Amino acid sequence: MGTPPLSDADLLAQVAVGDESALRALVERHSAWVLLRLRRRTSDEELAASAVQDTFVAVWHNARRYRGDGDVGAWLWGIAIKQLVSRLRARRQPTPVSQQVISALSPSLRSAEDELLIAVEHGDLGAGLRGLSPELRQALQVTVLDGLSTKEAALLLGVPQGTVKSRVRLAKARLRQQLMEGLA
Repeated sequence: MGTPPLSDADLLAQVAVGDESALRALVERHSAWVLLRLRRRTSDEELAASAVQDTFVAVWHNARRYRGDGDVGAWLWGIAIKQLVSRLRARRQPTPVSQQVISALSPSLRSAEDELLIAVEHGDLGAGLRGLSPELRQALQVTVLDGLSTKEAALLLGVPQGTVKSRVRLAKARLRQQLMEGLA
């Protein structure tokens, strides 16, 4: 009949005086369940394994701090979770990718609306719009390009609705004339 195994508290007391075999016994007894519980807290296997190793290093250095008033397993778990949390906090966060890098690496697809606005701005229509007075251009832009009603445009521009309607009608007539002259 062999000697009964030492309790966790007895092994920890021996670790406190530098007994490496007692530490090995604690590792054999507790490392599997500590690792299993840490894996439930993180999907990073290496991080969990590292936290287990560091837990038992901390036990080696701090075994004297165990007061003996609770379960050794609970004390080990407290150390293990602190090790995991400190590793998670120390882990470098991914650097956000700038919009410029995303734009450079991925093809840019323009919507039909974007294509139309570019054509309006840089085509014959854009030249025609630039030839209008600022008042006529604004009235046309907010009603036709921005899609505001004449009532909304009047509020935005600070003029009566009738003035907006007149400016839009006049702007369209002038644009039509400019475009027809450009075709001739």
